[in-house]
Amino acid sequence: MESNEMAAKIVSILEEKKAKDLNTIDIREISILADYFIICSGTSTTHIKTLADEVEEKMEQAGIELIHKEGYNSARWILLDYGDIVIHIFHEEDRGFYNLERLWSDGVMKHRQ
Repeated sequence: MESNEMAAKIVSILEEKKAKDLNTIDIREISILADYFIICSGTSTTHIKTLADEVEEKMEQAGIELIHKEGYNSARWILLDYGDIVIHIFHEEDRGFYNLERLWSDGVMKHRQ
């Protein structure tokens, strides 16, 4: 699966589970870390874990293996690393502090509600 197709699939999964303030940043031209960052918020630690669990489950069903996961226990900022795609799921109270969209503002951003 191409990275743009994988990003679209992940965005769809997050939208189905009502992720808040969903953004995709295309960083292919500015970084070798990944092709896309997907950033969203959840309304509670339970919601954040549900978002992460659903992405992990659906991607595994599609045969795409998670490389690394961080922050699951505290569920204030969960990072899911799929190599070309890195997903950041924040608690909405913490997201503004880190402001990844500003840090990666040289990338091409797509905003979804």
